[in-house]
Amino acid sequence: MVLSFDEGFINHHHNLQLTYLEKPPKDNAQTDILHKLGLEACRTTPLDPVSMLDISTWALENHTPLEPKDLPNAFLRRLWLLSRDARSPCCQHLNDALNNSKSPEEMLGGSEGENQGVINPLDLVTAVFMSANTFLQQEITMRMAQCQFAVPLVLPNIDPEEASHFLLWPLRAVMSQWKSHTQDNNSRVQEGDLARTCMAVVSCVKLGHCSVSKSQVLNHVLSGLRSDSETFLHRGMDGGQLPRRLSNGLVEVGWSLPTDDIVRDVFPVPVAIANLRGDASTHEKCLSLLCQASSAVVVFCGDLREKDRQLLAFCKDTASKLILVDLADAKRNENRAVGFVDENLEEDMKLSKGLALPGRGLSEEELANKLRDTLKNMLPDELKLVTLEAAAKLAVEVGLNVDEGSVCKKAMAAVEEMLNGLDEGSDEFRQKQLPLQGHLWTKLAELEKEESKQRKECKDLDPKIKKAKKDILAELSSYEMTPTMKIFTDSLFTTDKVERTYFLTWIKLRLQLMQTKKQNSPQDLLTDLPKEKTNDAGLQVSQQQSSWSQSFEPNPSSLGLEHFLREMGLIFELTHISPGSGSHNVLRLPSLAADLLLYGIPLELMDGDASNIPIHWLSSVFAELKHRLPQEQCRTRVLTNLGIHHARNAEVLSALFGVKFPEGRKRSTCGVYMVALCLPDNLRSEMECDFLLLIDVEGLCSVSLDSKRNALTHNNEMATVAAGLSDVLLQNISSHASCEFETHFTIIVNALLRIKESGSMPICQLLLQDEGIKSLLQASQLRHVSEMLQIETEDSETSSVDKYSANMATCSTCIKGPWSNMSLSEPVDTQYSNAVLKLKKNLFEALKDCATKSKASSLPEFTRRLCAVWDSVKTESFTIGLQNTEIALAFSLLCTEFSMWVDGFLENIESWLMLAAKKIFDTKAKALDAAVQNELLSELKNEAREEIKTEIDKVRSRVDAYLMQDDLKMSSETFRPALMSNIANLQNRVTEETMQKLETVNESHCSSTQLKNFETLLEKEQESKLQALVEKSRSTKILLQDTEIEEEFEGVWSKTLSNFDFRPSEKGNITARVAEILKQNLISRGLQKHMKKLEITGQSQTDSFQVYNEHFGYRSRLRHMFEDNNRLQRLGAQEVACNIIEEYNQFVANKCSLTADFSDSYITEMLENVEKALKEKSMDIRSAFEVDLKVHLCNAACQDFQKLHDRYAKDRELLTVITANKGMYLAKFIYRFRKRDECQRVASAFSSMVIKPTVLDYINRPLGMQVAEEIQAKAQQFKSPQAFHQSLLEELIKEDRFEKFLQYLLSYDDFRRQKIQETVVAHLSESTNLNKQRQQRLGDIVGKIAAAISQTAEGTNGVLSDTKPLLERTCLILEKDGDVDVNRDSLIGPAFSITTEWDCFVKCLMELLATMRLDLAQEFSQNVDVPQLLHSLPVQPQDSLFNRVRGCDKQCPRCRAPCEEDGVGHEVHKALFHWPKGMLPDGSCSMSCISFLENMGKSKLEKNQDTQVTSKDLQSLAPYYPNFFYYFSP
Repeated sequence: MVLSFDEGFINHHHNLQLTYLEKPPKDNAQTDILHKLGLEACRTTPLDPVSMLDISTWALENHTPLEPKDLPNAFLRRLWLLSRDARSPCCQHLNDALNNSKSPEEMLGGSEGENQGVINPLDLVTAVFMSANTFLQQEITMRMAQCQFAVPLVLPNIDPEEASHFLLWPLRAVMSQWKSHTQDNNSRVQEGDLARTCMAVVSCVKLGHCSVSKSQVLNHVLSGLRSDSETFLHRGMDGGQLPRRLSNGLVEVGWSLPTDDIVRDVFPVPVAIANLRGDASTHEKCLSLLCQASSAVVVFCGDLREKDRQLLAFCKDTASKLILVDLADAKRNENRAVGFVDENLEEDMKLSKGLALPGRGLSEEELANKLRDTLKNMLPDELKLVTLEAAAKLAVEVGLNVDEGSVCKKAMAAVEEMLNGLDEGSDEFRQKQLPLQGHLWTKLAELEKEESKQRKECKDLDPKIKKAKKDILAELSSYEMTPTMKIFTDSLFTTDKVERTYFLTWIKLRLQLMQTKKQNSPQDLLTDLPKEKTNDAGLQVSQQQSSWSQSFEPNPSSLGLEHFLREMGLIFELTHISPGSGSHNVLRLPSLAADLLLYGIPLELMDGDASNIPIHWLSSVFAELKHRLPQEQCRTRVLTNLGIHHARNAEVLSALFGVKFPEGRKRSTCGVYMVALCLPDNLRSEMECDFLLLIDVEGLCSVSLDSKRNALTHNNEMATVAAGLSDVLLQNISSHASCEFETHFTIIVNALLRIKESGSMPICQLLLQDEGIKSLLQASQLRHVSEMLQIETEDSETSSVDKYSANMATCSTCIKGPWSNMSLSEPVDTQYSNAVLKLKKNLFEALKDCATKSKASSLPEFTRRLCAVWDSVKTESFTIGLQNTEIALAFSLLCTEFSMWVDGFLENIESWLMLAAKKIFDTKAKALDAAVQNELLSELKNEAREEIKTEIDKVRSRVDAYLMQDDLKMSSETFRPALMSNIANLQNRVTEETMQKLETVNESHCSSTQLKNFETLLEKEQESKLQALVEKSRSTKILLQDTEIEEEFEGVWSKTLSNFDFRPSEKGNITARVAEILKQNLISRGLQKHMKKLEITGQSQTDSFQVYNEHFGYRSRLRHMFEDNNRLQRLGAQEVACNIIEEYNQFVANKCSLTADFSDSYITEMLENVEKALKEKSMDIRSAFEVDLKVHLCNAACQDFQKLHDRYAKDRELLTVITANKGMYLAKFIYRFRKRDECQRVASAFSSMVIKPTVLDYINRPLGMQVAEEIQAKAQQFKSPQAFHQSLLEELIKEDRFEKFLQYLLSYDDFRRQKIQETVVAHLSESTNLNKQRQQRLGDIVGKIAAAISQTAEGTNGVLSDTKPLLERTCLILEKDGDVDVNRDSLIGPAFSITTEWDCFVKCLMELLATMRLDLAQEFSQNVDVPQLLHSLPVQPQDSLFNRVRGCDKQCPRCRAPCEEDGVGHEVHKALFHWPKGMLPDGSCSMSCISFLENMGKSKLEKNQDTQVTSKDLQSLAPYYPNFFYYFSP
């Protein structure tokens, strides 16, 4: 990443625009997209690598974009994290973002389905590339390739009328490894940049409309048997269905690189697949380029036109291989130009057999399988191998622009000239062109170290050493700058910063190319890929890691940019060794180095090969850097990444911060390097520094100890220098298991021990690159060592609080690749993005902790620190020698043992705490007794101190015993200070934590008890109020609104708070607080001269406020002296004071009514009120009046508010809790009322609609039959129809009323029913058993109902249930066990279906049942309303009696006299009494009864005479009516 803070350099960045942005484009749909994405400014100032500093480097979260303008930054930020959703065009709505509760990890993981794509993702990628300069394009391309995303090869111009751009420069930095399949299986793992690598390039284009997604087909081709690839964006992705505005004409390229896994690999050799976006007929230049530059061209043919046919013929003539895929719709285009169904097509097109693929009716996956098989058959022999670099030349021929312009070519020519001779051999090149890095520099370093040691020991310098050093200096003084270094420095001194950037990048690329050529030679640089994957993750690394991360020895002869920069520093260093040898340009080198450092080029602090530090060079560079920066912006913090050469240190820092360090894994790069990052404003304030210095250690343990005599010493020196400079030390643990694991481990531990001995210790963090058993073991040991050493020693001036804060836990983070030189076929670990963010957060937190631990150092202080550390290393001013390994191992083992002892100690203390907590909770009723609790707490604290001391003594004894072992006696004094400091710190820390926990447990117990008491009191008040509200709702039949219930709750709440006993305060006088506020108020008002009056603040005052003459000025008193000695003036002031005091009293009353403790803001507000009131009154008074009045009010406030404070102080947290939960209590109150009211209403409905009808039916149903039986037993006329008829006739005769006879004759049924009704009414009116019978039945049915309800209530206490099933069950029990008929029709529907506590519902139901029983019993005891009673009886007694005496309802056919036979089954009907007249055979029917009725008015004598019928007359009627029997007289 380019990191520049030089103003001149920033201005030159305007020149980094691409050619297609030099000319402002016309306004069109393309520019609208850029405007929508907020990239319109990039027309004049393209994005560059510096932009990533704000976009990615300091970002700790991966926020979802809220609007389209956030998408470019989100794309770049996610891409730098190698996130799979980097290209997502989805935005989150602002409201959703405000209400979002997801973790950053969840947001990072995707779940974009709920968001909406606002732009086609391909347009997003294209827009970013259009808005970036060529150097940022290169960074983006590298990361997109790592994510296995397709990268732009031909970028359309923002102006459609202008030519597109071929992007060669971004592709030059894309490196990868692969291993091709061979028949003899002897191929080697190869590595190279994909722009220069010869491989098969398959280009895919589309002609006409196609129903399938070409890009999705290509994704299936590339995925093979693996999970679906998302290399190419397609219409099925988020936003992919939106129309493309910018990306039509874009050519992307993706790769399929083999890993020698026959099952997993798609192709046996490397293959690049190019994809032209849009219809090829509208992008003929791109089509021409692809046909000429590709190994094969695949044409997806849709419904073709004549022009398409011509283009197809052009493809056939131009392309090396042409593959046609028929996707045309036969129904839509019967006359299509290409007919793949025709078997002669291949011959007509002169295609080889099998190169015309029918695709109609096939799915995208099936079509991909066919295309993949076709390409496999051509590989590796039938397709020509091409390079993308060669394609760039063809791009120029077809009319496209290539991004590598004249400046780029000029820089490349300079690099070629500079590296002239390197092909002959790197060793010879280094000896000739970089001579200062040879053996003389190394020997000089050794001699200076010997001199330093002799000076430290106060010895005379050895003459041999003096002479050897003099000879070396003499030889070095003859040095002249070599041609290579002259070209190198001259090129860097150029004022064209773009040219310099190209120059530096070209050096890296050329040296990298030469290195890969050597690696790809037949030598065995990497082992073959394993064929089987082990299942034991703890013993072996995964197949992926073993494939591309094998351990190897770096090539000692390889060169990197760092070697030329090192030579540059040594050239300047030589000017101080041999004064006068430096030229003007040499003296400018520190300025150049400072410029490069700000640009992002690392500065080498220590030459790891010679194990030397060019102090003069570095001092000059830092002095130049300080000169460029403002004095107030020179505060620095140092973050160091320390790991062995296998740990990919440079890649780790690149992943975290985007910086570029030398990669020493495959070169002999060995040294300590530094990059400076300028912090943004927000982090400057948090970290209290301006610059973050990143230090990277490369090449640590890269040389076998057997191959170099001083390797161990050099490794220890590098590690010690790096650790000594650090504020935060990231210990990077390699994923490779090394046979020299102990040696590598001891180097890091020894470095920490030496730095600890020197008096400083960085905050340590751990990074693991896998979770294998060896990595976890090493991490565990390093964590124990780091935590042991991070404790301040006893002799330091750090306070105990600082010691506790310094003991921060060492955080461990695991990041599993990917790394820049791994194969692009390896997928990115799904947790990579989250792990990088987590590690960055941990590092930033550690840097923030440094701010509390020590002050940030300036650049001069950093230089002095470097010199001090280097002097200590040179003189070996440490107890632990640079060749020693035993002490580190012994200390590591001791730390591990100590950690186990500490764990046991903490477990014992935790067990003791649990017992102590049990004692506190056992007090229960005495929890609020302050004396009891204080005494118990004091006892427990003393017991805790003794327990901790006892356990600590055990740990200390174990440490002493461990140090007395034979192999540790010599070094025990080295370990003892750190161990004793840890033990003392542990004792103090655990003691303080235990005291706090005891107080917390005790207070928690008291508070929980208080809370229970409060809730009990509140429950009591609520219950009373709820009953009243429910009763009110039941009686008024009005549904209460929430506002009414809230008002009732407020009353309950206030009453509960006023009646609750808060614990009184034991301490906390507020007088001092009030006096301090008053003091500050007077100072702010400029009234310091009255400070003495504050001495009486807080004293009790009995007198009221008095106004005195001194409250008025001399002139005012003189003016009013004749007005009764200023009486009116004093009265006016006294009135003002009284008004203010009255307002104060109201103010206090309002504050005390609040359920809150005293706050300092009360006094501040009161004083402001006084000032406001005095300002409103235009009175000529002195400031003494204001001060005296304020003092008077503050004295009163001390007394008034002290009561408030005393009440709430101890239960302040309790008050806070219950106040915070007031809403919850209110909601529960409303809910309980609603439930009770609902229960009441449903129970009342059930009682009135089901229970009461059932009760009345149970009582009344047998009552009618009982009344009928009583009447029948009492009255003889109801024994038979004949008796009843006779009684009717007798009654008629007895009454002797015409109306009755008329009714009897005309409506016989109604007449006899009326008589029965009268009988029943008379019986009921006189009956005395009716009330007794009803009361008895009432008791029976109520008992049965209560039993049924109780039976359903068993086991339902507090259980929420649906009432309807339980009510139905109650009815079933009544019907089954109580033999009661229940009408359940009312239960149909949802009216009775509520969810409530059944036991509460039962209680309500029982109350209603009891009320109903009392009401019915009272009703039954009153006088009976016979008609109403009869109406309510299910069985009418009159109907029963009528049925018993009605007979068969047959009548005499002549006189209509009723049949008097019992029952209805007889055939012969009998009537003892016939109607007399009109019954003779010779009479007509009309005369039988009518005649009788007409003569009814005559005298009885006449009547008897007229109605006499002889037996003979009646006997003569029998033949006519055989079914009616007539009685004859004897």
